[in-house]
Amino acid sequence: MKKIPLLFAGLFLSLLCFNLSLLKAQEITLPELPFHLTAEPWQPSQQDKSAFLDAISATCRVVARQQDASGAIIDPYLDREHQYATPYFAFAVGVLLKAGRGDDLKEAGILAMEHSTGNFAAGTKSIPDEHGEFFISPLAHALELYRPHVSPGTHREWVDRMKTPLDVVMQNFDGRINNWRTYAMKGEWTRVQLGLVDRDQAVDFIETAWHDLSQRVRIVNDKWNLYQDWSSDPQSLAVEAVGRGNLIGLVMEGYDGPSAKEMKAAIRRGTQTSLLLQAPDGQTPANGRTDNHIFNDVLYQLAFESLAEDALNEGDSLLAGQYRRAANLAFNSILRWQRTDKPWEGSFYITKNHFEPGLRVGYQPASQWGNYTGATIQHLSEAWLSRTSEIQEKPAPTEIGGYALETDGKFGSFFANAGGLQVVANLRGASIPKYNLSWTPLGVIRFSKSGWDARLGPSDGEHDLKAGTRVDLQTGSGDTLDTYRRLSGVTFGPEWVERGHWVRIADLAANYQAVPEVHFVHPLLVKFTLHYSYVTGRGGPYFKQHFTVTPDLVVSRLSSPQSLPYGLTVPLLENDGRPLETGMDQQMVYTGYKQDGDKQYFISLNRDTQIDSSATAIRSTYGWLKPIRFESKEASIDLMVYPKSPGDLEAVDLQSSFSWTDEGFSTALAKIGEKYYIGTTAAGGEGRELDLNGDGKADVRFDKTCQFILQLEDDKVIRAEADREVNMSYQGASYFLSASQPIDL
Repeated sequence: MKKIPLLFAGLFLSLLCFNLSLLKAQEITLPELPFHLTAEPWQPSQQDKSAFLDAISATCRVVARQQDASGAIIDPYLDREHQYATPYFAFAVGVLLKAGRGDDLKEAGILAMEHSTGNFAAGTKSIPDEHGEFFISPLAHALELYRPHVSPGTHREWVDRMKTPLDVVMQNFDGRINNWRTYAMKGEWTRVQLGLVDRDQAVDFIETAWHDLSQRVRIVNDKWNLYQDWSSDPQSLAVEAVGRGNLIGLVMEGYDGPSAKEMKAAIRRGTQTSLLLQAPDGQTPANGRTDNHIFNDVLYQLAFESLAEDALNEGDSLLAGQYRRAANLAFNSILRWQRTDKPWEGSFYITKNHFEPGLRVGYQPASQWGNYTGATIQHLSEAWLSRTSEIQEKPAPTEIGGYALETDGKFGSFFANAGGLQVVANLRGASIPKYNLSWTPLGVIRFSKSGWDARLGPSDGEHDLKAGTRVDLQTGSGDTLDTYRRLSGVTFGPEWVERGHWVRIADLAANYQAVPEVHFVHPLLVKFTLHYSYVTGRGGPYFKQHFTVTPDLVVSRLSSPQSLPYGLTVPLLENDGRPLETGMDQQMVYTGYKQDGDKQYFISLNRDTQIDSSATAIRSTYGWLKPIRFESKEASIDLMVYPKSPGDLEAVDLQSSFSWTDEGFSTALAKIGEKYYIGTTAAGGEGRELDLNGDGKADVRFDKTCQFILQLEDDKVIRAEADREVNMSYQGASYFLSASQPIDL
């Protein structure tokens, strides 16, 4: 037998180990979600898709006023046609016509089609900003939408224009290989279905893009099959939805090329992952470039609508119902940013705030009024078309909770959810600027809760590369260890004194990271710790921040084994284009939109507390975040985060009711133990029994250890669910519970 040279033997073993590691990574399963009951009473929204048309038509009427005589949509802030605003408008009007609406917009839609198809046929130099890939799918689909409304001759001319070869309309044909390539993949398959281009050539283009031009590796190799755009570090969870969304469109429109099966598996798993990333109030994750744009939520809505139909076709009515509910949450989340001021009434802000769009708060260079208003109506229109079946809503995973998920390291995010209260942390910050901006600040960036306005969360953080004061951290011999801008970032995380000045964890994206450690996961209780430590040779303190997440509130305990002055930074939203109602006393700070509306409270649990509010506010994508520092001379800094809705227990009463116990803590809202939660509308945990009324006697017993949820009404158990087959006894009666099958008592 011929021997393999040692060099090649080593290479072979390395490749074998790599492939085995890759295989193992792909076999990682999503967190099991065996429960269906929610912490609070749940009702389906009964959202009718006609509401989508209301939003589309109101926005289209605003857009139509920006149309010039040629049919082009002129961006009111750029004073020119920009990117894909015109074809997206044409498509949206076509959908309105299909739905029996928008007769008053028909001529504007036809004029936009004439203009955009003409640009398309003339090639890339005639297409605004050379965005030909973005024209293909909407214009091709619009051909059938407008057929009843134009003469046969006009329609034939449009059809001929839409046969223009891809290499004529796609600028930098071999160079654009990030999410832009997915627009072309989706568009070419649309043209195949309409008989506009050769099928074999289109399939070859799609397969080449998938295998040779990186599209496959971007999504298949991701830990959870999220789409990696490779355009920022960390990756953008906002742009992720763009690439995955286009691949969903390609697959769901019936792509049947050689890689169709692999594509479908990837987009199914990736979209099921995104159910866990969605905030309980319907928002997409806040992370990476182009985050906190309105159309991000519409992209999630569209993905969920498409996969709801897919799950229904596969016979999975539960998953279909969860997708339908998640889609409704996403749609309703955008209505908070629908404008009421004339002449923009009915249209939407571009980013999630109420600043005048000309100020470009939270914008990237591509963020313009025309293209991103177009993206909103385009994807809302696609969502309307995608919803074809009556599907009974089921509670979405983000409303149920019971998971802790760390994304692929390329994204560097962590999500924990208990009973519909979600905490999101960025484990890495953006150390490499994108468009001269640091899009991803290190630290906890979001607290959100079902039925509560998560804008108050805060729902984002900020790292402003132009804020703060430049610091050169040097050794005694003059060697530079680090250069950063102190007090330039703000997230919910540690802040400490370094060589005579305060520095926040969000300031140090290049040198610090967080590592999550999960301790306990249940739908009503999640416990985890973030370990903050430097990852370069700069030196610095180490922090542990422990979180107890419940359906009502979050308790954070920050500590460090090192002896140094430190505090906990709290970002307080002060102004999002409109002033918020904020307040502070010796133990707590809060913010809210109106006196009788939702509020967010940050309440100290230390006896010794100092609150410093002297820091300068930093403007995030949401608005002005005021950094508030909580300090204490005690061994840890303990803080309660309380999202309060009207009618909820007052913050001062909650604070006075709080007490630490041997197993956890107790408040007027709930009692929390090592592995159990007992609230007013739900209780549960892990074990074989639970004392609901605190008299020292078990009220509920199981014949084996399990995780369980009990829904309560007037202090009585009315429903129960367990993660395995068990027998339960309650008030002298016995009940058999099948695994993951709720029963009424």
